[in-house]
Amino acid sequence: MKVAALLTLVLLALSAPSVAQDPPPVQDTPPVSVPLWPNGAPGVGTRGAEGEIGRDYWVRNIHRPSVSVFPAKPAHNSGTAIVIFPGGGHKLLVYTNEGTKVATALNRMGVSAFVVKYRLANEPGSRYSVEGDAADDARRAVRWVRSHAAQYGVDPHRVGVMGFSAGGELVSLIADNPAPPGRPSVDTIDRESARPDFQVQVFPGPRGIPATDVAHAPPAFIVAGSIDPCCATPSVALYEQLRKAGVSAELHMYAESGHAFNLDESNRISILHWPDRLQDWLADGGWLEPQRGG
Repeated sequence: MKVAALLTLVLLALSAPSVAQDPPPVQDTPPVSVPLWPNGAPGVGTRGAEGEIGRDYWVRNIHRPSVSVFPAKPAHNSGTAIVIFPGGGHKLLVYTNEGTKVATALNRMGVSAFVVKYRLANEPGSRYSVEGDAADDARRAVRWVRSHAAQYGVDPHRVGVMGFSAGGELVSLIADNPAPPGRPSVDTIDRESARPDFQVQVFPGPRGIPATDVAHAPPAFIVAGSIDPCCATPSVALYEQLRKAGVSAELHMYAESGHAFNLDESNRISILHWPDRLQDWLADGGWLEPQRGG
């Protein structure tokens, strides 16, 4: 079976809503979940002792930001990694359909995937912020992957990011905008760069767009629905910014499609095959070709 067709079959699961508790991702072993800050994320305080709350496809009440590791099989590891930020309006994380299922599909392409649980600014009672705490978690995740690259057969110069909706906002904040000054370094992981080598934006929200450091932005793949009331406009705006700045970018706007088309029943052939376009773009960029030599 061709790789493109295989990826489509796997990601077709994204087009159906969860009606019961999702089974665990298909892997030889369960994914390892690692805290991004072993001693606790800055500013969490006593809430770090609270447990997460999860139902079916979502999780919330995140006070110990973490990354779940989905390494590519050694036999066809491209050396490329993608850090995934699920969406959910910063109220919860759509953790399976926009996280673990995407990770296992990327594994089939030879890409190692790392799914992030970040702090939620819009959850009731939250004192976190998107631009501060959640974006700090996103930068820390990229740095964590780079600092552990050798352990997973990843090239630290081939680390991309992928965000859905609210997760796309985090991608924009760390890929297309400068990091805020004055953030203290807590350990050697913070010495790594937090700027990704490429970005994948799936119906990204408006935060971080227009970008303020687009000249230093990495190549981008952007996909959204043309009638998405939230995210059609920022998707086009970011593409235009990147294009005018001379940054390589590809945009797919699907007709008669709204927000979160990956979670809805769809009879549109184009929507069912958008993962093929992502695979094409990754291949064209050389991200799926294993690097030889040192």
